[in-house]
Amino acid sequence: MTDFLDEKRQEINERLTELRPLVEEFHRLEAAAAALEGVGGNGASAPAAPAPARVSAAPATRRGPGRPRRSAAAAPSGAAASTPRRRAGRRKGSGTRSAQALKFVQEQPGITIPELAARMGIKQNYLYRVLPSLEQEGKVAKQGRGWHPKA
Repeated sequence: MTDFLDEKRQEINERLTELRPLVEEFHRLEAAAAALEGVGGNGASAPAAPAPARVSAAPATRRGPGRPRRSAAAAPSGAAASTPRRRAGRRKGSGTRSAQALKFVQEQPGITIPELAARMGIKQNYLYRVLPSLEQEGKVAKQGRGWHPKA
């Protein structure tokens, strides 16, 4: 019985070793597709397929929130361990949507966020971040529900 279990463990470990690069590639491609969602084109994109549950072949370890799992091979050593990590958060965009929103506000002073979202073909929640940023930069001003360009 012990020989059978050892044989099966060996087969499973060999298969895990064989599949690991493919799973890693899948996750990289999935992240790239998510990053490209809504970039370019008319802003409309095909609905994303639901993501499968992630399964890790590495043993589970305790980690803090937002901390990625690391294998023993990827553990820091020496001077690299003292290098501070960049804090996770929302990345700053290129300003393409911001410039587009500013153009529409200049063309139609008093435009509201729902009207702007419809004209740009994007969801409103994104504009609730973009327009206050433009307001802080002194490019637009909110009057009532509408947005107006600053001279």
